Amino acid sequence: MTFSKVPRLALALVALAAIARPAAAHVDYVTDPTGDTIDAIAFVRETLADPINAVLFVGSGAIGVVGLALYLRYRPRVVDIEILRAKLATYEDLIPWMLRLSLGLPLVGAGFQGYLFAPTVSFDPAANPLVRVVLIGIGFCLLFGLGTRIMTVLGMGLYVLALAISPDALLALEYVPGFVALFVLGGGRPSADDILLDIASTEGSIYRRIDRFHLLKVWLDEVTAPYRRYVPTVLRVGLGVSFVFLGVTQKLGDPARSLAVVEKYDLTAVVPVDPGLWVLGAGVLEAAVGLALIVGLLTRASAGVAFLLFTATLFGLPDDPVLAHVTLFGMASALVTLGSGPLSLDRLLGEEPAGDADAVSATD
Repeated sequence: MTFSKVPRLALALVALAAIARPAAAHVDYVTDPTGDTIDAIAFVRETLADPINAVLFVGSGAIGVVGLALYLRYRPRVVDIEILRAKLATYEDLIPWMLRLSLGLPLVGAGFQGYLFAPTVSFDPAANPLVRVVLIGIGFCLLFGLGTRIMTVLGMGLYVLALAISPDALLALEYVPGFVALFVLGGGRPSADDILLDIASTEGSIYRRIDRFHLLKVWLDEVTAPYRRYVPTVLRVGLGVSFVFLGVTQKLGDPARSLAVVEKYDLTAVVPVDPGLWVLGAGVLEAAVGLALIVGLLTRASAGVAFLLFTATLFGLPDDPVLAHVTLFGMASALVTLGSGPLSLDRLLGEEPAGDADAVSATD
């Protein structure tokens, strides 16, 4: 990129703040504002005032806590799980590719459909083609693994602008740990960066004469190498914070909208409980999974539960935008592969060996 193009790019990014129009979000994706407000504390109190709801809520919670305590106390040795863990560890070199796909695909889709990260932060693609080009360009570069680290920096800057435009961008908070992890790892293999680096590093190649820039990748790989072991930590904390945020703000913090979702999709026909208990249970479950990921407790299992929740959402809410969840799917898949990494309860409890995913594969 020449310096003459830098001011144009800067102006293009700044222009996003003036042309993107905020709207509102995950429950917001599938419902319109009801105009009603329900106090969250009063909602919980009223829901649990029903004896049946109280018994079901407290009973299911107690079963979960007791089950977790028994598992941690006796730690059953299941050969199948040990084989699965060992096999998953062999896939760690695919993590950069996995993250590139889970970030690049939704960005391309966002550019074509006209929104910034979260479907509720919208713009008119026809009236603002430059915004579309920037989003699609970053997305395709990530998919191809071309200038991966540069694209993650641009993507992060774009996300900050989207957040300045509308707090609804917090609904796509998972992009932040995704960008950070991908910056640390680089493009990995297969990627255009990896191919071009080999060509640029070969004496006598024609490409070496015109592109010395890719040699910077070698230096960046060395600089970021000590931090690769923390990639699982970044991903699980980021995904966990997203889950807690969505569970608390989207479910428990706005019960009126959540009750509208239950009514719209007749979810009580799927699980025949009180609508209030539906909302309360969903919010607490999301928050609990998020907290488990943040502290790194049974990380692979927690990430697997998160993956199932995303899947159930897509089938249960047929008009929920699929692309808005691709990044979440990718991060959950990466955590199932990598496990908790350092700075986790799993490591303290001996649930994962000390060397498990401590060094995510090099990017070249």
